[in-house]
Amino acid sequence: MRKAFNFYRSYWEIANELNDKDRLAFYDALLMRQFTGVEVELTGLVKFAYVSQKHSIDAQIKGYEDKTKQKINTPIEDPTEGGSVGGILAPPVQEKEKEKEKEKEQIDYQALLEFINLCFGRNFQVMNDKIKSKYKSLLKQGYEKKQITNAIINCKENTHHKENNYQYCTPEFFSRTDIIDKYGFDTTKQGLVYVNPIIHE
Repeated sequence: MRKAFNFYRSYWEIANELNDKDRLAFYDALLMRQFTGVEVELTGLVKFAYVSQKHSIDAQIKGYEDKTKQKINTPIEDPTEGGSVGGILAPPVQEKEKEKEKEKEQIDYQALLEFINLCFGRNFQVMNDKIKSKYKSLLKQGYEKKQITNAIINCKENTHHKENNYQYCTPEFFSRTDIIDKYGFDTTKQGLVYVNPIIHE
């Protein structure tokens, strides 16, 4: 049974970007993953926050399992999933895979909009269909949702964008392939401390 893990400053900093309710949900999800291996289903800004830290969270899990040569304790069954006896039987593996594939094609646009507003102090209210189609095109081309999140985070930390008061950091801006190519790198590999997350991961 795992007894401890490293709590990185980046976890604290991203949590400080959330309101009290979302911050608690983020911490709960973090602790659940670290001590049980279970990933909690999250939505909205909490999901953004969690996904932004997912790389380091998963790396910690792997490090522990590699070192101890054992898997972190995980429940044999998930009581939230279907079945005839108290809802404890998990759906078929093939069905789960289909759900995962479907999730990869989806973006929570309202959460994305709120995340952009939070990061750049903006007040965008609507994500129009034209912009949504550009994000869908990104995913179809093989870009990952985490790259979109990374681009937002990296632009928030970018000196040029800071000096220009983030005027270019709009929902449409982050739907462009050239922007994802330029800013979508993994923040954890660049030694950046701060930041935030995305969508149905």
